[in-house]
Amino acid sequence: MVLQEPAGAPSLSTAAGGLGDAAAEVQLSRLRWAVLLLFSSYSLCNAFQWIQYGSINNVFVRFYDVSAFAIDWLSMSYMLVYIPLLFPVAWLLDKRGLRLIALAGSALNAVGAWVKLGSLKPHLFPVTVLGQVICAVAQVFILGMPSRIASVWFGSHEVSTACSIAVFGNQLGIAAGFLVPPVLIPNVEDVEKLAYHISIMFFMTAGVASALFILVIIVFKEKPPNPPSRAQASIQSRPTAEYSYVQSILRLLRNANFLLLMVTYGLNVGCFYALSTLLNRMVIHHYPGEEVNAGRIGLTIVLSGMVGALISGIWLDKTKTYKQTTLVVYIMSLVGMIVYTFTLSLGHLWVVFVTAGLLGFFMTGYLPLGFEFAAELTYPESEGTSSGLLNVSAQIFGIAFTIGQGQIMDRFGTKAGNLLLCSVLFLGTIITAFIKADLRRQQANLENEQTKVLPEAYTNPIVLEESRL
Repeated sequence: MVLQEPAGAPSLSTAAGGLGDAAAEVQLSRLRWAVLLLFSSYSLCNAFQWIQYGSINNVFVRFYDVSAFAIDWLSMSYMLVYIPLLFPVAWLLDKRGLRLIALAGSALNAVGAWVKLGSLKPHLFPVTVLGQVICAVAQVFILGMPSRIASVWFGSHEVSTACSIAVFGNQLGIAAGFLVPPVLIPNVEDVEKLAYHISIMFFMTAGVASALFILVIIVFKEKPPNPPSRAQASIQSRPTAEYSYVQSILRLLRNANFLLLMVTYGLNVGCFYALSTLLNRMVIHHYPGEEVNAGRIGLTIVLSGMVGALISGIWLDKTKTYKQTTLVVYIMSLVGMIVYTFTLSLGHLWVVFVTAGLLGFFMTGYLPLGFEFAAELTYPESEGTSSGLLNVSAQIFGIAFTIGQGQIMDRFGTKAGNLLLCSVLFLGTIITAFIKADLRRQQANLENEQTKVLPEAYTNPIVLEESRL
């Protein structure tokens, strides 16, 4: 909605008794879709680099002559690095804004990709570790951004869908990370041929990451000319001096509903991280020589999850039923994990594809739900801070579950390892039921809409125009 006043008309702030700040001109920018697509693209590239080793774990174990656990740590480095760096990056986001964070994330992603090109000899495993750690640092500038970009650039009727699309890119990168490495890097014995195939993947990744960094420099803007929603207009009208980053974190940590969500989000996404990291080992254990199909199963999990994320985002925009939707998706994630656990060892790959798709639809589809529910529960706090705390929880649980499930699998088999994840998801479902749906952002939008209802004496000269771009 765009509020336009003819000359001589009283200002909204005067007519509405000082509520004009919240009723500032609201308009959608055409650039919002380009910004969202660009963010999704470099998020995709970063996520691809996270899982590109784990999806062909056995191949890299032989090439670098290291243990499977060492290759697992290449994935877990993403989780480990995120934990100490969240608060500095979240502070930087609040102080310097979206554009600087986007430049840093895309630049580090490209640098890490180029460093990996120096690790194409079996004795250069430390170099590939360095490249992966740089990419892990880049992830800190990426992972908590979807809800912030959605809020800053998109209207209240499309913010959940935008957040889902932003998460989409990360999930598509994981999907590509499962699909592409097994295709580009065959499981051959000749080390020189193996190095050649690995170099192709590393060169392609570095080229794409560099091109995306250049596009971020050209296209990515700090914020649109006008706020896209009344809730965002209210935040932007708040004096900077009123905001304290430390106080914001303390308020979040005193928010009981947010703390419950932080635990449940960590449990769910931590399970997804563990499942993704160890999937190759699980499938190869039951279906030897099926590296390519292991990657395709991972692809199925993520692609079905992307569909689930998009559907849940559209559903939230239409219904605003955050608590109910989150609980249903959590329950179905538990059901999917149980079914996957007891069908993995049946000896039929097509069954694994079906059950993995069911699991991914709900488990991966949960990611944007958590971001958006957190934004509702914590408004007007920064979405970057709330999302960051959710991700810290996910990284901590992800490391614990990956190590724990890996050890259980080595000693007691894959079924026992997956039962650990089933029990974790059951606990998360119970906790989710206790979260109260305190939808503060929706309430702010409703209250700020009331600033358009002016005293009768002032309504005639004001023209309301609706702009849908």
